[in-house]
Amino acid sequence: MGRGGWLLLLLAVAIGWWYSPLSPRKPHGYERLDAAPTQSATADAARDASPVACALPPRVAPFDSPLQTPVPANLAPFRLRAATLTPLAGFSIDARVLSRRDYRSDREAGLAPVDFALGWGRMRDDAVLARLTITQSSRWYHYRYGGEPPIPQAEIDRSAANMHLIPGSTEIAAELRKVDAGERVRIDGWLVEAQAPDGWHWRSSTSREDTGAGACELIYVCAVTRL
Repeated sequence: MGRGGWLLLLLAVAIGWWYSPLSPRKPHGYERLDAAPTQSATADAARDASPVACALPPRVAPFDSPLQTPVPANLAPFRLRAATLTPLAGFSIDARVLSRRDYRSDREAGLAPVDFALGWGRMRDDAVLARLTITQSSRWYHYRYGGEPPIPQAEIDRSAANMHLIPGSTEIAAELRKVDAGERVRIDGWLVEAQAPDGWHWRSSTSREDTGAGACELIYVCAVTRL
C-alpha cells in the first residue's frame, strides 16, 4: 500500500474512533442524573395524564400542616400509559421548597420527573434552615447539622419530607419546572400507588410521622400554586 493509501486508512480509522462511544467528545455511558430534564422529557411524563380528570381534594389552610383526606367513593383510578394510579388519600400541602431534584434516567422518571423536599411548621423558618444542610439524591432527601440540631430531630422528621411529583397535565409539568428552592408553594392532588403492566409498583407513604425507606409521598399533582 502506498503512502496515500496509508493516509486514507488512518483518516478513516480516526473518523470512526471520533464518532464511536469511546470518543472523548462524550464519555461513554455518561448522563447527568441531576441535569434539569428538557421540556419534552417532562412533557412525556405528563402526556398520558392530560386527558385524565384530576379532581381537587379539600385544600389546606395557609401555613397549616399538610392536609390528608379520605378518597371519595366515586373517584376512579387514574389510568396512564406508564401505570395505573390508585388514589390512597387526598393531599394538600402549603410548604417551603427546601430543595428540588430533577430526574431523567431512572424508571420512576417516566411518572415523576421531579422531587421536592418540602418543609412546613418550623421547617420553613430561615433561622432553622440556616443551620441545616439539605440535599437530595437517588430519590432520597438528606439533612445534616453541626452540634445540636436547631429544633428537636423528631420535629425535623415530622415537619419535612421528600415528595415524588407526578404532573397531572403538561401545564402542571411546566409550572413544576418553574419552582425553585426557597419558594413557598401549595400542591394539591392525591397520594397514589402506581402499578405498571409488567408488575412494577411504587406506593406513597400516607403518614408524616415515618422515616426511611417508603416514607416519601408519591403525589399525582392536580394543581401547583407558587405563593
